[in-house]
Amino acid sequence: MTGGAAAPLGRSSRTRGIWFALLAVAALAATVLVVRANGAEPYRLLGYADPGALTATGASVLRLAVDVAAAACVGFLVYALCFLDSPPDGRLSAWAWMSLRWAGMAAWAWSGLALVLVPFDGADSIGVSVGMVLSPRRLLDMLTSLYEPVYWLASAVAALVVAIGSQVILRWRATAGLLGVAVLGLLAPVAAGHTAAGPDHDLAMNAMIFHVVAAAAWLGVLLAVVTHAARSGGSVAEPVGRRYRRFALGCWLVLAGSGVVAAPLLVPVPQLLSTEYGIIVVGKALGLAAVGGMAIAARRKALGTGGRRGLARLLAVETVVLGLSTAVTMGLTQAPPPAWFVRELGTDEVAFGYALPEPPTVANLLTTWRVDLLLTTLAVTAALLYLLGVRRLRRRGERWPLGRSAAWLAGWTLVVVATSSGIGAYAPATFGIHMTMHMTLNMLAPLLLVLGGPVTLALRALPAAAPGTAAGPREWLFALTTSRTARRLSHPGAAALLFVCSYYLLYFTGLFEAATSEHWSRMALNLVTLAIGYQFYWIVIGVDAGPRTLPHLGRLGMAFAVMPFHAVFAVIVISIPTVLAESYYRLLGLQWATDLLADQRVGGVVSLVMGEIALVVAQVVLLVQWYQYDQLGAFRRDPLDGDDEESAAHREMLETWKRSRSPR
Repeated sequence: MTGGAAAPLGRSSRTRGIWFALLAVAALAATVLVVRANGAEPYRLLGYADPGALTATGASVLRLAVDVAAAACVGFLVYALCFLDSPPDGRLSAWAWMSLRWAGMAAWAWSGLALVLVPFDGADSIGVSVGMVLSPRRLLDMLTSLYEPVYWLASAVAALVVAIGSQVILRWRATAGLLGVAVLGLLAPVAAGHTAAGPDHDLAMNAMIFHVVAAAAWLGVLLAVVTHAARSGGSVAEPVGRRYRRFALGCWLVLAGSGVVAAPLLVPVPQLLSTEYGIIVVGKALGLAAVGGMAIAARRKALGTGGRRGLARLLAVETVVLGLSTAVTMGLTQAPPPAWFVRELGTDEVAFGYALPEPPTVANLLTTWRVDLLLTTLAVTAALLYLLGVRRLRRRGERWPLGRSAAWLAGWTLVVVATSSGIGAYAPATFGIHMTMHMTLNMLAPLLLVLGGPVTLALRALPAAAPGTAAGPREWLFALTTSRTARRLSHPGAAALLFVCSYYLLYFTGLFEAATSEHWSRMALNLVTLAIGYQFYWIVIGVDAGPRTLPHLGRLGMAFAVMPFHAVFAVIVISIPTVLAESYYRLLGLQWATDLLADQRVGGVVSLVMGEIALVVAQVVLLVQWYQYDQLGAFRRDPLDGDDEESAAHREMLETWKRSRSPR
């Protein structure tokens, strides 16, 4: 356990157990009350029959149990990774290992409860008794015709992977991989929730992604802190308490921001106080606001004895508010949001969340903006963190090349323009615009981003963790960038193969039509596209050193090797007589999208031109880097000759990677 003065949590284990039992009963009661208060009205609004009290109440109670188990799993994993003193490049400490085992137990419960929820949720979503869907044939029919049960099944599978992995994993890096799987399982049901349909569902779903992750992580880490204290004599180390206060404040800010975005999209502002749904949403917001205020006050007193004792009171209040908020939310999932019934939606609004009544002219592409909350938030956060890192270096008297900062900011600007301007708005509706966005995310933006050297900047700007304390962001980043996974990703053959094959696998199979037909899959496609491009350009022209060293001649050969494959792909798109994802585009029925084959040819031309230009630019950049590398020959022969800060940083990176590859 991390050293430092202990922060007491007060009550005995028996009293604490009684307290949590009462809280569990209160949460169940709140869920049941909300469900019974709704009655048959939600089903009537959707045109379904009342499935009965057993199915309706059982589905909501099971959702509550699944969400709590999933939050506990994610929270214990985060606690093991970020709060305890395990070395990120080695084995877990005793307490972190125990936290991992607790996460595994929560994952077993999560997986089993999610499997039980599959028939309950399927029956509840179509207004029939759960007994009517329990036969194997009906279960199979339900899984092939409904989204909700499929996503709960996916969540159960992800939880099962975490449960099994927790039994055999002993190292920090592998635990980080389990956390990634757990988060994917946590987000799977969001794809079929209330934010996945109705007007503005693109904005609402993206906001809910932040909301769900922040709420689960906060509740889960809270349970981990309390459990750890109960097993260690009723206290946690003061550094853990300080880190928890900062973590809870961050989660609260994310919850507040995402809630402000999502609430008016689900409940029109005039109905916030005139509908039961709206009143419950307002009540949740007030409760979370109160907890946030208490967290800020507790953080101000963190250095005094009152602050340490105040942690116990703060944890108690947070547990109550988060537990009851989760319970009420489960009751709300049964009722459709009032925004669904404000007006009738067109086909484009049903598919995208917004209307596109006009064709994609140049003027419309420039003036139609639809913010992609996910990638825009990522871009703004990445830009701000980068600038903060540059400022920290300058305050220490160190320099950072202006060109790298410009490249990083320009790359994220391209990401925002490609996903939030008219290009992003029209991309789901027309293949030509989609290909423009795809090429920007896969070819142009990553080319600039890798020239920013974000890992080099972070390792220079982030402070090292103090001796005897838990690892911090610098150690986490270093552990991940020197891991076996990073080494595999930096393999030139794998990167080139993935870069080329991603086009053929996506567009010449049924994958593109499946990926472009749902908002969540479009978001996932954008993230994967950006990541694949970044991986390729990182190896070819990246500023950050990698676990593998590829000579400049090899990098140049790698860039030349992918050019013909990409050109052939573009030519095939231009020349094939069939329309890609034709059923999807026909189903949209947009009046101005009549000649789909001509639009596809435009997309092929865009792919050819933008792709070849990007690869040529990459080759030019590589040749410039090669020339500069040769100019540093004297420095490489005698590192002491270079006394400028850039040379010092280069030496530091070389030594860092050398140490990371040396046997332990």
